[in-house]
Amino acid sequence: MRLFRCALLSLLALTIAPVEDVLAAPSVARVWNEQLLHAISIDTARPTVHARNLFHVSAAMYDAWSVYDQAALPFLDQERVTALDIEAARDEAISYAAYNVLLHRFVTGPGGIGPGRSATVVNLRDQMSALGYDPDNFTLTGDGPAAVGNRIAESIIEYGLGDGANEANQYANPAGMYLPVNAPLTVEDAGVTVNDPNRWQPLNFRGDRIDQFGSTILPSTQTNLTPYWGDVTPFALAPADRGASGVYLDQGTPPQLGGVGDAAFKAGALTMIRYSSQLDPSDGVLIDISPASRGNARRAPFTESYAQTGYAANPVTGLPYEPQLVPRGDFTRLMAEFWADGPQSTAPPGHWNEIRNDVTEAMEALGIAKQIGGSGPTLSDLEWDVKSMFALNAGLHDAAIAAWNHKGHYDTSRPITFLRHMGQLGQSSDPAGPSYHPDGLPLEPGLVEVVTAATTAVGERHEGLAGHEGEIAIRAWRGPVEGTAPFEDPAHFSGVGWILAAEWLPYQLSSFVTPPFPGYVSGHSTFSRTGAEIMTLLTGSPYAPGGLFEYPIPQGSGLGFEYGPTESLSIQFASYFDAADMAAESRIWGGIHPPQDDFTGRRIGQLVGEAVWQRSLNYFGRAIVPEPTSAALIVLAGCIGCGVSRR
Repeated sequence: MRLFRCALLSLLALTIAPVEDVLAAPSVARVWNEQLLHAISIDTARPTVHARNLFHVSAAMYDAWSVYDQAALPFLDQERVTALDIEAARDEAISYAAYNVLLHRFVTGPGGIGPGRSATVVNLRDQMSALGYDPDNFTLTGDGPAAVGNRIAESIIEYGLGDGANEANQYANPAGMYLPVNAPLTVEDAGVTVNDPNRWQPLNFRGDRIDQFGSTILPSTQTNLTPYWGDVTPFALAPADRGASGVYLDQGTPPQLGGVGDAAFKAGALTMIRYSSQLDPSDGVLIDISPASRGNARRAPFTESYAQTGYAANPVTGLPYEPQLVPRGDFTRLMAEFWADGPQSTAPPGHWNEIRNDVTEAMEALGIAKQIGGSGPTLSDLEWDVKSMFALNAGLHDAAIAAWNHKGHYDTSRPITFLRHMGQLGQSSDPAGPSYHPDGLPLEPGLVEVVTAATTAVGERHEGLAGHEGEIAIRAWRGPVEGTAPFEDPAHFSGVGWILAAEWLPYQLSSFVTPPFPGYVSGHSTFSRTGAEIMTLLTGSPYAPGGLFEYPIPQGSGLGFEYGPTESLSIQFASYFDAADMAAESRIWGGIHPPQDDFTGRRIGQLVGEAVWQRSLNYFGRAIVPEPTSAALIVLAGCIGCGVSRR
């Protein structure tokens, strides 16, 4: 989903002119960033590849800007030129640099084989023409801005062909590098067969079905996406950040079913089922989803808890947030879809570019100065965009490297594998009870139960599971509804009920189900925490402009997997960390990650964000000033009014 069109608080708008009169025309860097985001959205879903694309295009634009600046340190291109009209020259050089890198990555280069290729080439050429530039000018000679931009693009392209991403071979896994230990799980079948339930299992789609968007599901088997990505050249991560395991910022072996951490593994499995049981908007449970109750998680990621305290008042305005009571099942389903960032999206790294773009618009509307770190000289729109995109996307690139380094090394299973496997084995709570197995699911009344003759009697809770006595039932989302989006019938949602654990499905698009790579650590958690760290350091505040970002969702038009929400609501967050926490937790409601994948990803994101920001300041010609760590900000936040804490 396209994210975060900012709705500003009316009290902050005061007497300023209408937003459309305040916002300036977008900078040329923003124009090319939007072209890149659109190209990503119609390409194959490849979060690692697109994090790299975002960084390399941003680096090209940054170098095209810095070539005309004596203080800035270029990323790759070391030449310096001048022009009579620096502003016009920068716009032209940036356009040629971005255009050529985009053209290479999505159209003419070895990796330009995605489904959106033909549309992207037209979009890129049309954009150049609309800006008044010749899309066929590939000259490399002279100091004219077109030649400067073309040379910068050439340096980025050549750098990328040797950075370890295996772009020359279409990002394919090196021969013999990875073979799954488990045979594929056929999505259309119940149950699962595995050699090792702790290891990743690819999914097989038999095909000949239609997904919720009306697309035909073709027969296919997943291939592990870029398990070698830890060998890609990072921006700020250093060799010293790789331990003996060879993993950047190594978080260690995750809990193992039947091994070290067995209890934590089973607790995570129960959490997955519990979250799945909250996907029913008709269960009568109302929750407050405003910042008055949600956000401001004091300890995450240092304590593995999803407890949130909310804010006594808006930390920017000092005024209380208005509560927003909504059906819990509307909020949970919306979280799962809103942050999914799967097919037909800009992917998690692109999502945080959308946030940056919307933050910039909000700053303009509220008259907030564009200053690096919230202090110092006010930057032009172009300089702000170039530098903030460079820092943010350098961070997201390194986040992809660190997260996929873990995925490639630890090769852990996804919930669709381990929940089905544990449910098939039985229950692990009562050795003297029926269907006991030490690696089975823990029992919890009302959530995980053994099906018996008594519970399948007419009128009893497991009546629909008659014939499956002795098996394990869980109370969870019942699976995809029939039909295609848009779902307009208010009754057209699956809801929650008792199902066999061996048939559990995540709340996802039926042609996607689970991403094609191992679970540990969560990419969403790593990307989002990195993005939150950098946005905080970039703006000088952990809080969104005005202390509130809001995304209104009309009744019946916010979901793509089934009907919903059943009533209008708004997704709200006060800080960038609140947004990151939402994105991370959404993967539990979506059935994609257990908590052990989430909190470790957040920890990595914190470290990546801080390291990338420090190195970015070197490029910007700014002396490195030690920034407060997340732990230090716990103390600092106590000094902020309203009695709230940032972490």
